[in-house]
Amino acid sequence: MLVILFCIVLLILLVSWAKVNPFLAFLLVSIAAGLMLGIPVNKVTGAVQKGMGDILGGLLIIICLGAMLGKLVAASGAAQKIAEVLVNAVGQKYIQWALVAAGFIIGIPLFYGIGFVLMVPLIFSVVYKYKLPAVFIGLPMIASLSVTHGFLPPHPSPSALVVLFHANMATTFIYGLMIAIPAIILAGPVFAQFLKKIPSEPLATFRAEEMPADKLPSGFISFFTALLPVLLLMLTAFFPYLGIKNATALKVMAFLGDPSIVMLIALIVATYTLGIKQGRSMSTIAVNFTDAVKDISLILLIIAGSGAFKEVLTISGVSNEIADSLKAFNMPPLVLGWVIAAIIRISLGSATVAGLTAAGIVSSLVVSAHVNPNLMVLSIGAGSLAFSHVNDSGFWLFKEYFNLSIKDTFKSWSMMESLVSVIGLAGVLIINLFV
Repeated sequence: MLVILFCIVLLILLVSWAKVNPFLAFLLVSIAAGLMLGIPVNKVTGAVQKGMGDILGGLLIIICLGAMLGKLVAASGAAQKIAEVLVNAVGQKYIQWALVAAGFIIGIPLFYGIGFVLMVPLIFSVVYKYKLPAVFIGLPMIASLSVTHGFLPPHPSPSALVVLFHANMATTFIYGLMIAIPAIILAGPVFAQFLKKIPSEPLATFRAEEMPADKLPSGFISFFTALLPVLLLMLTAFFPYLGIKNATALKVMAFLGDPSIVMLIALIVATYTLGIKQGRSMSTIAVNFTDAVKDISLILLIIAGSGAFKEVLTISGVSNEIADSLKAFNMPPLVLGWVIAAIIRISLGSATVAGLTAAGIVSSLVVSAHVNPNLMVLSIGAGSLAFSHVNDSGFWLFKEYFNLSIKDTFKSWSMMESLVSVIGLAGVLIINLFV
């Protein structure tokens, strides 16, 4: 336990104090942990390599294809079209709810950073057009982006946790959806009612130019393409309940329901609907795909590093000892996973690192305590969103775009993230009563 505590503190110091790249920090800490835990010197590097390969083997396709799809949704103007349709449909009175819905729909295929940069100009255009408080209007949409990032596959952290805990991607998505909706409502529009008086004059620098209307794809194409991965995952999740017994049909559906195949199908469809059909050349689309992979390269390395750390804990046997020791706290495993992820999140700032590190620590507990792996994915995902502050890039992104003081950023952004985290845990515990 002391070795693991030392390694976690070392990881925190390397990332937050020494400003070491998270991948390098994971690599150094994994090797150090292996040596201190008694793994033979000649087997430490093998354990590190195996851990990286095991976690990336199940994730590389999903994350890369998801990034390509998100980039295409953004570059084609589909995200802009989705937002415009929703805002026009409800008018000024319910414009905040329209932006929340747009953020949620767009947040499913888009990575958080891309979604944030893409949607903030829309928020500002609404703020200037209707002369509304920027934080009051904008925070709910940002909340929806954050929730999808923390709870819903195919985003990197929940997807990685699904693999680590051998959970079911479609079931996790459905449970995540059940938790995400109340979390967005309470931490978004409801909480934002208390933020109307926060002064905010968004910087003109961040007002991006919108695409002309005649260059945008249709509303149907935009919605259908952005939501196709969701539709396919939900279809495969409900298929077993249709009572179909044909062996061939079951095998075909199992193949089509694999998350990698789901993302591949969605990307192929999007390449046509948002690319070729819109008059874009394959060379232009290829550039978008290349840029998308560049955007997530560091995320992939961080995930690989966390896999190495987990493998070292597993091979040394210490993960089993940790699980046994933690049981002495008499804390429900789902709550324990949330607490560990929250502590690491507050210490390190990165939701992805927090989630994956916590997963490595409690992975044995999931099996030994017979915990529902889908709910553990969501519990750790909720914990990994707790109290974002000055060591989180998202904190500064929100502060600078909305031109807020640090105090007001804490009152708005940090509180919103904490509410999402606590509501997420409550949702997990409620679902656990019925499954």
